[in-house]
Amino acid sequence: MSPLSIEARKDYWHGRFEAMASPCEVLVETGDRTLARSVIETVAREVWRIEQKFSRYRQDNIIHQINHADGKPVMLDEESARLIDFSDQLFQMSDGLFDITSGVLRKIWQFDGSDRVPEQDQIDALLKDIGWQRVCWEHPHLALAPGMQIDLGGIGKEYAVDRGLLLARSITDDSVLINLGGDLACTGARKIGGYWSVGRMISSHDQAVGLFRLIKGAIATSGDANRFLLKDGQRFSHILNPKTGWPIMHAPHTISVAAASCVEAGMFSTLALLQGAQAEEFLQLQQLEYWLD
Repeated sequence: MSPLSIEARKDYWHGRFEAMASPCEVLVETGDRTLARSVIETVAREVWRIEQKFSRYRQDNIIHQINHADGKPVMLDEESARLIDFSDQLFQMSDGLFDITSGVLRKIWQFDGSDRVPEQDQIDALLKDIGWQRVCWEHPHLALAPGMQIDLGGIGKEYAVDRGLLLARSITDDSVLINLGGDLACTGARKIGGYWSVGRMISSHDQAVGLFRLIKGAIATSGDANRFLLKDGQRFSHILNPKTGWPIMHAPHTISVAAASCVEAGMFSTLALLQGAQAEEFLQLQQLEYWLD
């Protein structure tokens, strides 16, 4: 776990920590240092718990157990099973474009800003291990074919934001904002000014361009601002099509969506990106507030 820092601002307390490969912050509108510390520490512990439980990089959690079961069914706890149910729902809604078995493509796609684009035969070798429709899922039992893996990274941060807010509400009625690497939500309006002002990250240099004024609900952002390849003048997004193994093309660089919960906002921002050039048309049909770049 990363260090946790807490400092007083003019009219709120500000906590910072690292999780899920992202800078994280918790803002608590209170003058009570003890209360603020309790909220910030509670949220940080929950985010770290979720990261430890669902990270594909660990060898001591349920994801590792599933990915190394060699075709045998694994019985999931209720929290894990709910996330798998949600992932299944996203697979159906996206016509197979949101697929938690596509993480194996990260073996050959390294979105580090370089020009290292894999060869077609490398992609073809991995496509045989991708396809949620090949997974045996009967709540709460999950069985992958040998060689397949799952990765819940596409919904993890948004889920952690909502879980953190739920715990924050159980501690205080004061306004709390949680921001995990640009996916954020708040418990309600502030007493002073009414809203939280949050910079929107849309460039490849971590610059804030424009501001959100968040009174309630959540905003989630998906895009390729910081994760991409560039070869022969063509930009390759880190959003991959699990059916072809190649990046989704012609999508906006960044999509931000506002919704009641961070999970809902993240769901629609990701599903929109997966539509490529039809991203805005998809969002218009959802009748949600959104921003494109």
